[in-house]
Amino acid sequence: MKRIFLLSAFLSILSFSASAQIDEEIMDRRPQTTAPVADDAVQKGNWLVGASIGNIGHNFKSETFNFDIEPRAGYFVSDNAVVGASAQLGVSIYDGGESWRYGVTPFVRYYFPEGAASTHRWFGEALLGFAGSSEEDSDGDAVVSRVYGVRAGYAHFVAQNVALEGTLNLIRSSANIDIDDSASTGLSLAVGLQIYLPGRGNQ
Repeated sequence: MKRIFLLSAFLSILSFSASAQIDEEIMDRRPQTTAPVADDAVQKGNWLVGASIGNIGHNFKSETFNFDIEPRAGYFVSDNAVVGASAQLGVSIYDGGESWRYGVTPFVRYYFPEGAASTHRWFGEALLGFAGSSEEDSDGDAVVSRVYGVRAGYAHFVAQNVALEGTLNLIRSSANIDIDDSASTGLSLAVGLQIYLPGRGNQ
């Protein structure tokens, strides 16, 4: 009886050990979804390149499709602080034609140390530049005009130098406003993929 008990206990331990090893191998094969590198990525001397995508959608009532993309590049002038520029590119396709949007917006971004973790950072951004579009259907339209705004965002690092971002944007522009010459303010969401390239002294 004692031998049967010992054999049963030995088989249970062996089975548990094999199961744990299989579970560990499965965990190792999962796609990487996070990386503890946020502090290294936002160092002085690093570069930021990437793009954000926003305003994607189809309005069934007006039969209009909208798509905006914003490629960007920046340089960390100090830890947590980036100065750079982005291009605003967008298109609206509707029944009877299409219109293109364009712009160049220098920006300043700051990653907050408060609430930071090794895998993510919150940040704020301010931008100021010029924008316009191909629409010329109103006397009040401005072909090229000032655009400025602020963003609040969250960067989650999924690899050593790669982060997925989400931003809430408050942008004001007077480009192509067809009611008088007033400006319009828009609140929008965007998602992006940013690559953090180490500077020469940070490699």
